[in-house]
Amino acid sequence: MTIKCTNKVALIGTGFVGSSYAFALLNQGIAHELVMIDLNKEKADGDARDLNHGLAFASPMKISAGDYSDCKDADLVVITAGANQQPGETRLDLVEKNIKIFKNIVESVMKSGFNGIFLVATNPVDILTYATWKFSGLPKERVIGSGTILDTARLRYLVGEHFDIDTRNIHAYILGEHGDTEFPVWSHTTVGASHISELVDLHQDEVQKQLDEIFVNVRDAAYHIIERKGATYYGIAMGLARITKAIFNNENSILTVSALLEGEYRQDDIYIGVPAIINREGIRKVVELPLNDKERDQFNHSAETLKQVMNHAMES
Repeated sequence: MTIKCTNKVALIGTGFVGSSYAFALLNQGIAHELVMIDLNKEKADGDARDLNHGLAFASPMKISAGDYSDCKDADLVVITAGANQQPGETRLDLVEKNIKIFKNIVESVMKSGFNGIFLVATNPVDILTYATWKFSGLPKERVIGSGTILDTARLRYLVGEHFDIDTRNIHAYILGEHGDTEFPVWSHTTVGASHISELVDLHQDEVQKQLDEIFVNVRDAAYHIIERKGATYYGIAMGLARITKAIFNNENSILTVSALLEGEYRQDDIYIGVPAIINREGIRKVVELPLNDKERDQFNHSAETLKQVMNHAMES
């Protein structure tokens, strides 16, 4: 008797990010089935074989290379395919190249009869998640972008390093575009059980200088890594695995993802990085943090920057 697997992931794109994500899924035992899809079929097949050879050291999982028809019964389609960010290139510079690629990918997935959740990681992620929502016709809660999940993790790491506190005990958020206009929400940052303002005087110039330096290192982290090794992939792959786990385990966890706003944060018809409750249905709800005046201005600036690029990209 054949027992149908649940928690099936179809991964589109087996480059650095995709293969690292697949490795994280296997090591953490998150999915029951993984199908790897890539234009380079030999690469996808090679990755599937390589991962299968590690099954003796991991949880049971069915791993194979396939094509778009395998998306039909997938619970989650994760897209990491697309043109890569080159040294000196911003994430927004990638938009026109990747919109065309995504139109073909999403239409091919939907032709299979897919009716699950899309998770998008390709940059510029906010714009490509919006495009995926438009091209797929799926409800907004079932199209999710990786958003600022990695930026938030980078902030938590650097704040933890600054205060010598475990990263997991830092609660902080990066909101906005996954890119140059993102910003930290210091008004909602806690270190352990203490608000950051209880530990340092946020009005002191020296303290503000230190926090600004932390944020600049978060914002520009990808550029530094790309200069040194050509691409970033481990961190974002683990972020994608975290979102996948929240979906499959119906966690109702709050993660900073790219979600569609319909009035939240005084914005409409835009995908952008915000905290959201993630469960088996996808995005249960966008969490609207009360922002101070500076943060509200930063959010509006980030949203307007995205809208200008997105409107041009979707028209072309």
